[in-house]
Amino acid sequence: MAAMDDRLEHVVLVDADDREVGTAPKLDGHRRGLLHRALSVIVRDPAGRLLLQKRHVAKYHSGGLWTNTCCSHPRPDEPAIEAAGRRLEEEMGFACPLLPLTTVTYRADVGNGLIEHELVHVFAGRYEGAVRPHPLEADGYDWITPEALKSDLAATPARFSVWFRKYCAEHWALMTGGKHAGATCRGRDGE
Repeated sequence: MAAMDDRLEHVVLVDADDREVGTAPKLDGHRRGLLHRALSVIVRDPAGRLLLQKRHVAKYHSGGLWTNTCCSHPRPDEPAIEAAGRRLEEEMGFACPLLPLTTVTYRADVGNGLIEHELVHVFAGRYEGAVRPHPLEADGYDWITPEALKSDLAATPARFSVWFRKYCAEHWALMTGGKHAGATCRGRDGE
């Protein structure tokens, strides 16, 4: 499976109530700081550990930073939940059922002349099995306990993406348990 070509992708522009108001080329939308729809996936295993992704160092922004399991943008006319499932497989090499967790809006300078101004649909999933990240999407991954993550965030916040730090600061209880508890999806190969 090929990595996503950011130059060819478009983002869905939205208003503050998540109503579509148009589209823009992905990089142009980020250069201009236009509010657009995004998605994030947070996956936990049966023991409650969170699956973090280390963004590929060559990503158009926030390369080399640790973040949630998967983050991306729905394409025009693509429901956010479908885009979340598609990108989870493309980025991390597995699928699992996803449930809506929350929405988050934020605006942040992410370097390279780019601004993230996103209304993010955050989804949660549970998974146990093999993780096979696409080598052009992620430089690695790690299963981490909530306690270890909290300690790492306090000690070295700059190692994490700005949006993931926001999720942790504002939605810690949702991310680390509770609402998205459910059946665990096991990998197809039984791992």
